[in-house]
Amino acid sequence: MRVFLGLLLLLALTTPSSAIYCLCNDGMGEKDLQTAIDYACGTLADCNPIQEKGSCYQPITIKSHCDWAVNSYFQNAGQVSGSCNFSGTATTNLNPPSSKFTYS
Repeated sequence: MRVFLGLLLLLALTTPSSAIYCLCNDGMGEKDLQTAIDYACGTLADCNPIQEKGSCYQPITIKSHCDWAVNSYFQNAGQVSGSCNFSGTATTNLNPPSSKFTYS
């Protein structure tokens, strides 16, 4: 049994993660980021965590809020191809954003 559990743990540690995130592109203007937030939050995204007093309101930057909104939309859309574009404002990434919040 120990050997089986050891092999299972080794497999879990060596198997690449299938996590894909949708993140807003660096260098985008605030207007474009806000447009992406408004669209994502008005449709599939759960944006309650980035509302004032929400668990992910900090850091209070339009970029971090945009990352949250478009990723929530992308995850709720089932990571369907094309659901992370937002008119060129966002793209998929294998690495999570560097801000303090995490995505569920």
